[in-house]
Amino acid sequence: MAALRQCPQIIPKRQSSSRDLPEYREFIFFHKRFLGSSGVFRSFSRSDLVAKAGIGSRIRAESVVKSAGAGLGLELDVVVEREVKSADAGPGWGVDVAVERKVKSADAGPGLELDVVVEREMKEKGVLGVRRTKLVCTIGPASCSFDALEKLALRGMNVARLNMSHNTRDWHRDVIRKVKRLNEERGYCISLMIDTEGRHMHTADLGGESSMKAEDGSVWLFTTERLNGTLPSTVQVNYEGFAEGVLVGDVLVLDAGMASFEVIEKVGDDLSCKCIDPGLILPRAKMTFWRNGQPVANNSHLPTLSPKDWGDIDFGISEHIDFIAVSFVKNAEDIRSLKSYLSRRSSEFIRVLAKIENLESMWKLEEIVHVSDGVMVGRGDLGMEVSVEHIPSIQEEITCLCRQLNKPVIVASQLVESMVEYPIPTRAEVADVSEVVRQYADAMMLSEESAIGLFAEKALSVLHVVSEHMERLCRCERIQKTLSPSLLGQSLSDRIAEQICNSAAEMANNLQVDAIFVYTTSGLMASLLSRNRPNSMIFAFTNKSSTRNWLNLLWGVVPLRVELSDYMEENIKKAFKLTKERGVVKEGDMVLVVSDIECGRATNPSQQSIQTYKSCKEKKASAIPDCMLYALLEDPPA
Repeated sequence: MAALRQCPQIIPKRQSSSRDLPEYREFIFFHKRFLGSSGVFRSFSRSDLVAKAGIGSRIRAESVVKSAGAGLGLELDVVVEREVKSADAGPGWGVDVAVERKVKSADAGPGLELDVVVEREMKEKGVLGVRRTKLVCTIGPASCSFDALEKLALRGMNVARLNMSHNTRDWHRDVIRKVKRLNEERGYCISLMIDTEGRHMHTADLGGESSMKAEDGSVWLFTTERLNGTLPSTVQVNYEGFAEGVLVGDVLVLDAGMASFEVIEKVGDDLSCKCIDPGLILPRAKMTFWRNGQPVANNSHLPTLSPKDWGDIDFGISEHIDFIAVSFVKNAEDIRSLKSYLSRRSSEFIRVLAKIENLESMWKLEEIVHVSDGVMVGRGDLGMEVSVEHIPSIQEEITCLCRQLNKPVIVASQLVESMVEYPIPTRAEVADVSEVVRQYADAMMLSEESAIGLFAEKALSVLHVVSEHMERLCRCERIQKTLSPSLLGQSLSDRIAEQICNSAAEMANNLQVDAIFVYTTSGLMASLLSRNRPNSMIFAFTNKSSTRNWLNLLWGVVPLRVELSDYMEENIKKAFKLTKERGVVKEGDMVLVVSDIECGRATNPSQQSIQTYKSCKEKKASAIPDCMLYALLEDPPA
């Protein structure tokens, strides 16, 4: 990085001039590799460049041909295909979209897999107009059909969440099949998440009843006895030791306040309680006990993952899901043990998300975030264990810590809960969603709104439009949360990667570049860029489906699957060609390029370099450059 600072001529300046025509594209290319202590700056002539890199053609729209003629396969967008006609075939072209895609896939080689909704948005609104905050939808009876899932996909669903507390594994398997079918046949990029039930106290299924009404002053018996059907004023509890440590006078709260009861008598292992806050008792309602304004931790000795949870995890492995969200995490060991289990059982790399929704997880928050692959802020359950006035500050604290430690964070629960029954949100809910976006959370999640709500699509649309508006407002007002990134890397190579991404994000903002391209196999550098929340959209090119699905959760990242070469020059040319054909970038755009892929096949891994490319205008009469000039920072030849 010191060498880069000493060579300011390699950093482009967008100065207005007679030659600043829309045909020009400028970009900078950072390549993440080990920088030897003897690294020096070298310059190359135009002939050297052509000989070394094979880059001699002009980057102009006229030189771009369709994938059928160029030999670079490109899977067409099945939604945009209805709106945009092929430049080669003319307006009368009417080939079936699915057939056309299969022909290209077979004849033209690997193409560019880009989510059809993101592509449509970029064509309609431009790169800067695309939503950065990702959207997670819980799938339930209201959204489990193929058509309902596609409607959610069209409105921006990035991740489909399956709550293993409800429904059977066969039901969940059917939903997974439908989501994968949408991805394969319709061109979407929707990742899959399962959410474990976790060890917690809750009521039973009420013998088939949808709910029971608790009136003020009525007396109820909470029992572990298995009931056949329902009994008047009696509720079955799933956990046999639920009354341990509970005292007469304690308050039992159901589902974060749906109904509350005062304990008036202990009857063996059961509790007799008087309703003090009337409301509905729902099936599988979560139970917490309070004493003097503080929660009573009477089930802290239970393991985080139950036998049922381990069975659900095995199910997720067999179905090749992308994320496992662990409920009621207590410490870092809960996450470590699951990761170890996954490494032994799964060939796919499944990411583990820690749900922060109880006091134990807040006490050990930083160590949990460190070992997890991401975090979900479960505000509903968390609100049952801490006073409501603390929830906003806790949410902001967790969001900030996750950014510091480069972990994606999902804010969940009650975002637009009124839309379970009503077609529009309350104004307070809109303000809540706006604040989540202002805090730069990676994603927001719908729960009941999309699982059982009457207006699932409208609820998702509210998150979509509010996110876009707030992101645009923050950019216009230059509201950027200052972040002093923690130094996470242990090795020199990892520390270099961090500094490159921090500097690249700052450079992108200062130069107002149109997009950032990152070539990655692991997704690390894409996540490091996302952590900085640059104004520019981040396009992450990867050849791994698991990496693409992981990046689908990260703020501001558009993951694209494409076959990558060992030679970065080929990757750059291919990416620019395919993205231009798809309308992702256009002539005149400035693109900053970052990579963690080696340039060429290095015979000696220790001889690595950081390279910086820049296309620039030649100082000659012709306004159109016919080559790409670049400066190379590398170890001197032996």
